Amino acid sequence: MPDFEELLARWRSAGVLDAQAEARIRAFEDAQEKSGIAGIRWQGMIALILGAILLSCGVALFVSARWEHFSPGLRFAIVLGMVAVVHLAGGLARDKFATLSIALHAVGTVATGAAIAITGQIFNMEGHWPIVILMWAIAAAYGWLLLRDQVQQTLTILLVPAWMICELNFYMAGHIGADAFMGRALFVGSVLYLTFFVRSERMVVRGTLFAVAAIAAVIGTLIMTSGWVSYSSGQTLVPFGVRIWAWIVIAALPLVIATFHGHKGLVPIMLAVGYAVALPWCNRVWTQAEKFGAVQRTITHSEPNLAAHAIMALFALILCLWGVRIASRALVNLSVVYFGAAVAWFYFSNIWDKMGRSLGLIGLGVLFLAGGWVLEKTRRRLMLHMSAADNASAEVR
Repeated sequence: MPDFEELLARWRSAGVLDAQAEARIRAFEDAQEKSGIAGIRWQGMIALILGAILLSCGVALFVSARWEHFSPGLRFAIVLGMVAVVHLAGGLARDKFATLSIALHAVGTVATGAAIAITGQIFNMEGHWPIVILMWAIAAAYGWLLLRDQVQQTLTILLVPAWMICELNFYMAGHIGADAFMGRALFVGSVLYLTFFVRSERMVVRGTLFAVAAIAAVIGTLIMTSGWVSYSSGQTLVPFGVRIWAWIVIAALPLVIATFHGHKGLVPIMLAVGYAVALPWCNRVWTQAEKFGAVQRTITHSEPNLAAHAIMALFALILCLWGVRIASRALVNLSVVYFGAAVAWFYFSNIWDKMGRSLGLIGLGVLFLAGGWVLEKTRRRLMLHMSAADNASAEVR
C-alpha cells in the first residue's frame, strides 16, 4: 500500500476528508508516482545519496592522483568544473526526477565548500580561514533561495552558526576560557535548534537539525566542563572585546530568534543560557607541575563537581517537561536519554572509583536495571499523557 493510505484512512475516519477530496488526492499521487517524481522509497533515496557521494569521491581521487602534474590554472578549472557539472546535472534532472536533482544539488553545495578551500590553497592565499565557512554558507543560502528545497535550507542553517563558532575559535585560540565560551555557544545553539524546529513540517530540516543538535548539545556540555584549563603560566584570559561578541552569539542572537515563537519560546533558551553561564563554574580546579622533555609546565586541570552533575540532570528534566508541553515525543525521548547519561556520568565520576571492582559492577548493574525501568516507565506515562491530550484536542476541533 502507498504510504499515504494510512493518513487517508485517519482523515476519513475523523470526518475531515470526503470521498471526492480523497479521490483527487489518490489521482494526484498516482500521477506523481507514474511520472517518477514521487513514490521513491527510502531504499532508493539511500542509493541516490550513496551514488552521488561515490561519484564525487571517485572523481576526486582520480584528480588527486594527478594533482601535482597540473598547473594552478588547470587545477582551478577542474575544481570549478566539478562543482558546475554536478549542479548542471541536478538542473537537467529536476523536471523528470526531482529527488535525484535534490541529491545532486546537495552534493554540489557540499563540494562548493571544498572548492573554496582548495582554491585558496591553489593560489597560496593566506588569510582568515573562517571566511571559507562564510563563503560556503553564502553559497548554500543562494542554493536555498534558488531551489527552495529542504537540503539547501538545512545546509544553510547549519553553516551560518558554524561560521560564527569558527570566528570565535579563531580569536579565542590559546586563551584561558576559550573552551567555556565555545561550549556555551555550541550548547545554546543546539537547544535553540532542538526546540525551534521540532514542530516544523519540513521533515528533512527537522530530522537533520534535531540529530545534529542532539549530538552537539552533548559535545558542548563536555567542552564546558573543562573550560578553564590552562597549559602554561603565560596564557591570558579571552580578550574583553571577543567576549562581548561571544555573548552576542551565545545569548543575544538565540533569544532574538526564539522570539519568533512568541514569549513562550524564550523559556527554553533563557534556561539554556543560564545553564551555559553556570556550568563552567561548577567544577573542581587544581594545578600540578608536569615535565615535557626538558621543560616543566604548571598545568591547570578541572573536572565537574556535584553541582555540575545536578545542573545537568535538572536541565534534562526541564527539557523533558518542555517536550511534554509542546507535545514533542522526540524531545521527551531525547531528554530521558540525557537524564540517564547524566546519572551514569555521575556514577562513573564520583562513585565507581570509591568502590571495588566487584561492588562497582554490582552497583552499575543495579543502576542500569532499576534506573532503566524507572526511566522507561516514566517515558511511557508521558507518552500516554501526550496521546490523551492530542485526542482531547482533536475532539474539541
